[in-house]
Amino acid sequence: MSLSWDFILTFGTLAAAVLALWLPAPEIRGCRTWLWAPILALACLAGMATGFLTWQAPCWLALYAMLAIAGREASLPWLRVPLLLATWVAPFMFAAHRFPGFANPTLVDQVHFSADAAAYSIRANFDMAAVGVILAGVFCQRLRKPGEWAQMLRRVWPVTALTVVVVLGIGMLLGYVRPDLKWTPYSAFFLASNLLFTCVTEEAFFRGFTLAGLARLTSSWRFGTVFSAVVSAVLFGIAHVKGGPLLMVLATVAGLYYGAAYLVSRRLEGAILTHFALNAVHFVAFTYPNLSS
Repeated sequence: MSLSWDFILTFGTLAAAVLALWLPAPEIRGCRTWLWAPILALACLAGMATGFLTWQAPCWLALYAMLAIAGREASLPWLRVPLLLATWVAPFMFAAHRFPGFANPTLVDQVHFSADAAAYSIRANFDMAAVGVILAGVFCQRLRKPGEWAQMLRRVWPVTALTVVVVLGIGMLLGYVRPDLKWTPYSAFFLASNLLFTCVTEEAFFRGFTLAGLARLTSSWRFGTVFSAVVSAVLFGIAHVKGGPLLMVLATVAGLYYGAAYLVSRRLEGAILTHFALNAVHFVAFTYPNLSS
């Protein structure tokens, strides 16, 4: 799969902004580091230079970043609640591409990855990936030391393995997928972009922001954490409504396991890696996205 230089420049810089979330950098206001911010700004400049963005796109992203920071820093409940609610609603509008200025390219159009699979397209969504960087950078504490990564992996790997077995097992029982081991010209790009742009963004929103925020809000409830995990999973399932009812069911089940990975590992990275493991096994070893029937 060949990629143009302008795509590599723009989305390569955006990928660097995602990776910068975990790079060592001077700490500002506690545990959060902000190296991702200037690199995301460079990605916006690259996008405008190459035509993937207009001047409106970085304006929308800057406004969203300021909204998120204001919501996090507000101390008065009457101000904090509406700011955080607006921060929560805005990603749905970005996902629906309601904000102008983003020319998200379609890289693979209606390709059948398996002989009996439904057609699938791969798009590079700058807007949603940038929102994921902002959410993770503003709200989520990230791992820094090798020892922290090792501890997280020890805690989360059983949940990750169970997620793959249960979700894909249900998918086979429902006739949604079948085993289909493959490696296509698109596989390397799909796996890299899925990890950096899809999994980071969705987990930063549904687990790092939504689940964590609800858990704090319901901390006095007896089953507040369980309630928060279920709500975030159901919302994750609803977000996949375009894929049909079966995908919504599977996404909800997967969301429950991603929430479990987040809670067991106590880290966003646990949810991201569990999410990516399921997506990677699905893409490489099973029908993708699903059986055409």
